[in-house]
Amino acid sequence: MKALMAAVRSIARTGIVRAGALLACLCAPLVSPAAALATPAAASATATTPVILIYGDSLSAEYGLARGTGWAALLDARLKEKHLAFTIANASISGETTSGGAARIDAALKQHKPAIVIVELGGNDGLRGLALDATRANLARMITASQKSGARVVLAGMQLPPNYGRSYTEGFRNAYGELAKQHEAVLVPFFLEGIADNRMLFQADGIHPTQTAQTRLLDNVWPVLAPLLTAKAVTKSKATSAAR
Repeated sequence: MKALMAAVRSIARTGIVRAGALLACLCAPLVSPAAALATPAAASATATTPVILIYGDSLSAEYGLARGTGWAALLDARLKEKHLAFTIANASISGETTSGGAARIDAALKQHKPAIVIVELGGNDGLRGLALDATRANLARMITASQKSGARVVLAGMQLPPNYGRSYTEGFRNAYGELAKQHEAVLVPFFLEGIADNRMLFQADGIHPTQTAQTRLLDNVWPVLAPLLTAKAVTKSKATSAAR
């Protein structure tokens, strides 16, 4: 959180031109090579193995990292180590907002037919100070669309530095827990837990976690994801979809 606060203070000091340059790394619509939806090999594997769709922004799209070193790639490796037959489809896009995510969710679900969707979006909405009602509605749209397709949903919670004001930061933080409860999604309380207060775990921009921090990101997700990685959980998800 201190690292994000430093970035916000830098924006406040240096004005609009500098702000645009600093936030471009997080907010510019840029598709990272890691955000490619699925390799041909992965696509063929989905015919026989359930898919975990990672649906996020630059925090999941390996921004500023060597390819194959982000937390999504580490998740793929962990699944293989534990002999859990799942295919990872990383549809994360650097700079993505919840509005963009909501607009393309149907196409992503149709393409990948996931058993589990990890929604890691909202950080860019918060940094831009976008209306909380719109962010909530967009997140709800992605959750419900995923559930209607038969997928279980993991919602990665985000938080903002206090510079945005108590009312906004608390409303932003609380939205994730409230949405998870309302829609019976699984919640990661804070995706950047154990990272936000450690400047050494951020790249030079003070916004994006380093390669070293990727394991911690995975460890923040794993405790709530692991219970879903059973044949029973996947079958129940598909059965629920068929009944709708």
